[in-house]
Amino acid sequence: MNQKNHLLTIIYHFVFAVTSSVVGALVASWPLLLVFVIVQKTNKTVNLSIGQVMHNYDQLLWYLIWPFDRQLRMSNFRTSPLAAEHFAAVKKLFVLAIIAFICCLAILVYCKRKKRRALKLNKVWSLLFLLLPVVVLPFALTNFDQFFVNFHHLFFAGSNTWLFDPLTDPVINVLTEGFFASCFAVAGIIYELYFAEKLLQR
Repeated sequence: MNQKNHLLTIIYHFVFAVTSSVVGALVASWPLLLVFVIVQKTNKTVNLSIGQVMHNYDQLLWYLIWPFDRQLRMSNFRTSPLAAEHFAAVKKLFVLAIIAFICCLAILVYCKRKKRRALKLNKVWSLLFLLLPVVVLPFALTNFDQFFVNFHHLFFAGSNTWLFDPLTDPVINVLTEGFFASCFAVAGIIYELYFAEKLLQR
């Protein structure tokens, strides 16, 4: 494998791992939210039934992943202009991740059918990518609130639209810190499993 192809392989696997994590976390977010609503009884905070909360989350989730849905509408939660701006920014990232994931998946299927081994990642890079999250893991575990703040500063630099006011955007009352932490945990596990499988692959 020449140097150019080797670099493309490294980039491909990193993108595939990250986008798989995002897609996996999005899929897992629905049952996770249901569990947190039931356990934390956050539906009572917003005076809605569990079914109503989940219906509103369905509407939010669909808006975030469907590129042709241009306006966020939730039946029981109003959305302030700043929150709408933040959700629109999140939507762009999610749609980009989903498109990249589908492209990576298509490349994988094509190579499998052609029985090509061009996508094989060497053990050194597999181990490096596997160990990469270890740098931030202790910080995320001990102080998730600050980690969450830093994450938003990184991906939404120069914007404070993600600082929701529960009075103007009551949806934040059900999207709790524990819920977001669980979604991040799922994404991290998927990422680690991706490179663990590459490391163990013969």
